[in-house]
Amino acid sequence: MRRNRIAIIGAGPGGLAAGMLLSHRGFDVRIFEKQDRVGGRNASLERDGFTFDLGPTFLMMKFILDEIFETTGRSIDDYLETVSLDPMYLLDYGDDYLLSYRGDADIAAEIDRVFGEGPQGLAKFYRREGRRYEGLLPALQRPYSRLSDLFSREALAALPHLAPGRSLFDVLGDYFEDDRLKLAFTFQAKYLGMSPWDCPGAFAIIPYIEHKFGIYHVMGGLNRIPKAMAQVIQEEGGQIHLGSQVERILLDGRKARGIRLASGEEIEADHVIVNADFAHAMSNLVDPGVLRKYSPERLASRHYSCSTFMLYLGIEGKVDIPHHSIYFAKDYRANVDDVFKRMKLSDDLSVYVQNASVTDPTLAPEGCSALYVLVPVANNKSGFDWSSVGPGYRERILDVLEERVPLPDLRERIRTEMLINPRGWEDQYSVYAGATFNLGHNLGQMLYLRPHNRFEELDNVYLAGGGTHPGSGLPTIWESGRISARLIEEAAARS
Repeated sequence: MRRNRIAIIGAGPGGLAAGMLLSHRGFDVRIFEKQDRVGGRNASLERDGFTFDLGPTFLMMKFILDEIFETTGRSIDDYLETVSLDPMYLLDYGDDYLLSYRGDADIAAEIDRVFGEGPQGLAKFYRREGRRYEGLLPALQRPYSRLSDLFSREALAALPHLAPGRSLFDVLGDYFEDDRLKLAFTFQAKYLGMSPWDCPGAFAIIPYIEHKFGIYHVMGGLNRIPKAMAQVIQEEGGQIHLGSQVERILLDGRKARGIRLASGEEIEADHVIVNADFAHAMSNLVDPGVLRKYSPERLASRHYSCSTFMLYLGIEGKVDIPHHSIYFAKDYRANVDDVFKRMKLSDDLSVYVQNASVTDPTLAPEGCSALYVLVPVANNKSGFDWSSVGPGYRERILDVLEERVPLPDLRERIRTEMLINPRGWEDQYSVYAGATFNLGHNLGQMLYLRPHNRFEELDNVYLAGGGTHPGSGLPTIWESGRISARLIEEAAARS
């Protein structure tokens, strides 16, 4: 009997997760990736002996990745070496700093040292957010294909934990008094490309997850994860085609029958998984006039995340800062409003720096450091001409690094450099509007109101990635792949 044929558009983390599970279960899996390497925004960048992660640098909820490998009969430890980080990161306020530890006693002592707040607020945070996490996680791990899914046992159990009308910053006010301390548990809204003052309060589970389960580094960089997933797919008989750009989803009416590559080759498939950036894919891979709910015009009116201005710097010598560091703008609220509301370039910047070489010597030549620098900026709906404003903004970022890290001789120590601005995210990596964290995660674009894993506008089309349920961030993207794989299995069983 012929095996069900699966065509996956894009070798990002969601498509690879689905590909692992489906190839293990006997499906004929073929993945088509336009870049020359797997990973999507989880890929690697290499130059002059330095290796950088293109996008994600935090491995959270490692247990989800463990489960995906275990489902295929494998141990993640046979493919990846992971290191738990503690302290997890440094938060620099300009006049003081906080080292964020995983252990309850250590972080409580650090909070008291910096802010003079006792352990009661932290204990309350763990207790309440632990309940929220237990209530929300099952709801995030199921699909929302029908309106009736909102009345499932898991969805109904999640309702009391959604904190409607309250922002993430509001919720953290239940636990802590000092606004700077609240920032230590709300800056994680940036993982979703959102402002802490607009991000739904339900996402207070993100800092809880960090402190409860910790964060990890993967030796060689987080880009090793998609490479390991690709290896499993090939061990299971699946195929991965690099340098193979998909031009169109082939349809019979509204039913997908395969894909067409830019080369003109047509690939027949029983099911198609779209792991490309959702808004870009629906604007470019479907014939005009087919989509209604997600037509290009309606996609343009949706709410999108911020973008990021990226510097990947190969540095001569060692840098004496932790693996992860965040340098808050002096007026963080004004900086956030510049990015999300005013859509202007701040002079007062917030900067995230990953100095992974302090943990992992494989990322840089001996005696050198690989620095990953991320600055949140408005997406391309801002209208910025990055060819004009980009060079000056780079200089401003380097100024901040020299002043705040501090690296007073940084410019003289740069051996190699790569840069991606919002225009680069859109043009080079096909990220709609340069919104690196996809569709926004406001309540109007969550659960049933987010694009469905079983795509509602086309038959036999499924979605994986940050633009579908459950949302952006590596663990939830893997979960989207797991959900879509399960839906395809169920559909195949019925046919």
